[in-house]
Amino acid sequence: MMKFRTEINLPESPEKISYQDKIFGLGSCFVTHIQNKFDYYQFQNQINPFGTVFNPASIRKLLQYVINQQFLDEKDLFYHQNLWKSFDLHSSFNHPDKDEFLQTINDKISEANKFLKTADWLFLTFGTAWVYRHKASGNIVNNCHKVPQKEFEKILLPPTLITEELKEIIRLVKTINPGIKILMSISPVRHLKNGFVENQRSKAHLITAVHQLESEIFYFPSYEILLDDLRDYRFYKDDYIHPNELAINYIWEKFSASFISKDAIHTMQRIEKIRQGLAHKSFNPGSIMDTERLIKLQQKINQLQQQYSWMKF
Repeated sequence: MMKFRTEINLPESPEKISYQDKIFGLGSCFVTHIQNKFDYYQFQNQINPFGTVFNPASIRKLLQYVINQQFLDEKDLFYHQNLWKSFDLHSSFNHPDKDEFLQTINDKISEANKFLKTADWLFLTFGTAWVYRHKASGNIVNNCHKVPQKEFEKILLPPTLITEELKEIIRLVKTINPGIKILMSISPVRHLKNGFVENQRSKAHLITAVHQLESEIFYFPSYEILLDDLRDYRFYKDDYIHPNELAINYIWEKFSASFISKDAIHTMQRIEKIRQGLAHKSFNPGSIMDTERLIKLQQKINQLQQQYSWMKF
């Protein structure tokens, strides 16, 4: 039989995700795709409460805020284009009212701290090793917020420094949750604004750094699956950079087979049938057959909610 591609076959993880597990995650936009799957299948998760984060230094800083309950105050903000902003946060937090900004972000830090203390898994997805250092403060920023580029220095983090950042992340998290399992991944989204060669250097630095920690973490090869298994532009969106829905579903299937327990997969199948039932548009709404269908569907929902009280449909 002829083969037309190289397929990555992943071993089953010795640790599996169940519906009792809580999952906390930070990282690039790819981890948000995984969050959408967790939300759809009703897993308990809190992912990217501070918006997308691309580089490991900024992820470490945000986790430091969360773990130490290090709340922001006015000195952590700056006023620009009629909005209060923070170099550590996504632009979705920008606000014309300083007090509301601080209230929102500090509530997020408090909520994340409570969730992370009881989480079973920490998911981290790294997008780039390229960072911007704010010249005036000397700090690496998560978001430049359209501040003039001359105020920043662009730097490629070396693998050794990235490894140190990741070790510090592990140390910090273990101080409040010693038993948490940590899963890391490299985002398959290419950062081509930096350049083709520069993107490959960046990904190589991230991969090298993450694999220095193999004994302490789990690794999921989302980057390798898209670039070495799928390897075709039909798996990308129209920008030829971001994976499309077909690719995301394929990567999710690989992830599920490796990391999700068989009992959880069975529950996911039950949820899928309920989702399909809720999406069904009846030709005869209000008819006896349609009423019976809806009663059976509600019974299935009730059965799931008796097992898993947090589920909502």
